[in-house]
Amino acid sequence: MSASSKHKNVIEVRGLRTQFDDFVVHNELDLDVRTGEIMGVVGGSGTGKSVLMRAIIGLKRPSAGTVKVFDQDFYEANEKERLSVERRWGVLFQGGALFSSLTVAQNVMAPLREHLHVEGELAKDMAALKISMVGLPAEAGSKYPSELSGGMKKRAGLARALALDPELVFLDEPTAGLDPIGAAKFDELIVNLKESLGLTVFMVTHDLDTLHAACDRVAVLAEKHVKACGTLDDVRQTDHPWIQEYFSGPRGRAALSAKAS
Repeated sequence: MSASSKHKNVIEVRGLRTQFDDFVVHNELDLDVRTGEIMGVVGGSGTGKSVLMRAIIGLKRPSAGTVKVFDQDFYEANEKERLSVERRWGVLFQGGALFSSLTVAQNVMAPLREHLHVEGELAKDMAALKISMVGLPAEAGSKYPSELSGGMKKRAGLARALALDPELVFLDEPTAGLDPIGAAKFDELIVNLKESLGLTVFMVTHDLDTLHAACDRVAVLAEKHVKACGTLDDVRQTDHPWIQEYFSGPRGRAALSAKAS
C-alpha cells in the first residue's frame, strides 16, 4: 500500500442521525474507516452497532447526515452509482444469512450470477475458489446450510461475501455463537484475508478477544454517537464509565492478558 493511500478513508460518516419513529438511535455521529484496516465497532446493548452498519450499506436510510463509501455520497447517488459501489463490498450478516434451499456453492454463486452474469463451469470454479479461501473443505460446497456446523456456516457466509472480490467487507458479530477455539480461528482467518487480499473490514462485535486479535482500531458507540475511536490502547484510556467497565473489567483484563502471553 502506498504512503498516499495508507490513511485514505473508505467510509466517511458525518452527522448521522438514525431513528425508528420517535426513538433516536444515533445523533450527530461521525466515523471514518481507513483503507486497509480492520475497524471494530463496539458498544452496549441498544447503542445501534448493527443499525450503523445497515445505514452504511443502504438498508436503513438515515434521517440526517451523510454516508460516503469510496468517495461516493451513497444516499445522493443514483441507482447505477449505488450498484457500482455495492459491487465493491461484501457483507456477512449474523448467522451467515445463507439461502437455506441452496447449497453452499450455489449460495456463493448467487452474487456472481446476479451482478456479473457468470454461469456454468466458470461460476462453479469461482465458487470453489472462495470456499477454499475461507478454509472449508471442497465437499462443503455440495452441502446445505442445515448440514453445517455454526462455524462452517460463518465461513460459508464469508465465502459468499467474498464472491465479487470486494475491497471492503462488513461483518456483523462474526464470532457470535462460536466456541473460543472456533472464534480464534475465525479471527485469524479475517486477519489473513485482510493481509492477502488487501481488504478493509468493518466489524461489529462484542468479543473482546476479537478486538485484541484482529482489530487495528476500535470505535465505541455510546450516548447516540462515537464516544471514542482509536487503537485499543487509546480507547482504553478514555474516561467514560461504560468504556472503563468494558475494557478494564474482568473479561477485558483477561483478553489483554491473553494477548500479552
